[in-house]
Amino acid sequence: MINLDQFRNTPVDYATLVTLLRDYRFPKDKIATMEKQQQLIRIKKGLFVVAQQEGTSPISRELIANHLYGPSYVSLESALSYHNLIPERVYRVRSVTMKRFKMYDTPLGVFEYRTVSPEYFSIGIQQQVTQDNTAFLIASPEKALCDLIVLSSGLRLQSSKAVKIYLEENLRIDLFENRSWNTEIISQCMEVGKKKTALSQLLKLLKNNE
Repeated sequence: MINLDQFRNTPVDYATLVTLLRDYRFPKDKIATMEKQQQLIRIKKGLFVVAQQEGTSPISRELIANHLYGPSYVSLESALSYHNLIPERVYRVRSVTMKRFKMYDTPLGVFEYRTVSPEYFSIGIQQQVTQDNTAFLIASPEKALCDLIVLSSGLRLQSSKAVKIYLEENLRIDLFENRSWNTEIISQCMEVGKKKTALSQLLKLLKNNE
């Protein structure tokens, strides 16, 4: 009997499963059976997660997002929620990538990937380690704000007042409650990213309240 405990906290690919099942006469058939019996959950072609067992923690959806399509990092509302900046629970995991737009509708939820330039992509990414000692990449709070402004179609913020209204009233972010902001990340995003005016107004707003 194959022991899948080592993969309870991270996705596992098809080739690894075939190697683990090499003692079976037909490893591919065994994988199909395990999927049918819901021991394995397919999240895309060639990539699986082990079904959660009673008493075990669910696999991190942020970690899944990194594995589904990469290089990528979790961002936008998903990162803002992770950093406890917005009150709403986010059901779709939204990420940023240098590759083309992609969306996966999986048994574990919807995963969306938005596209930015390589120069912009590399700014303000953090590595978070889970309780299970697995790690995933996620935008810093500052980068998540920049990503949301840059990637929101039709959003035009021409003044720091407009930025403040958008963040505090639309997103319900309390910008200055027990928080300091790394404005250097926003400066770097403004230098190489789109919507320079909006990002400059975000930078002005945060610097004026340091």
